[in-house]
Amino acid sequence: MSPLLIPIMGMMIPIVAILARVLTKAMEMKERQITAFGENTAEKAAQYASRVAELEQRVRVLERIATDGGIHTAAQIEALRDAPETSDFVREKVL
Repeated sequence: MSPLLIPIMGMMIPIVAILARVLTKAMEMKERQITAFGENTAEKAAQYASRVAELEQRVRVLERIATDGGIHTAAQIEALRDAPETSDFVREKVL
């Protein structure tokens, strides 16, 4: 065995340990980033689903107004004109 091999091996052990610690920290950071991204994506998906449901309800009201006839339709249109911008109020008044 070479006399230089023992000091080289002695220096390699701490270097490998330091590199392993750095890689472990990097993997933990990446995992936290992925988790945060997933939570953000789930929140956006819930917001989009809520908005889609609201728009579907508004389309149903418009379809009913378009297919309904006579004085009732005119009353519904006037009710929509007079109503404030909040969609909940419009839905209650038209339904």
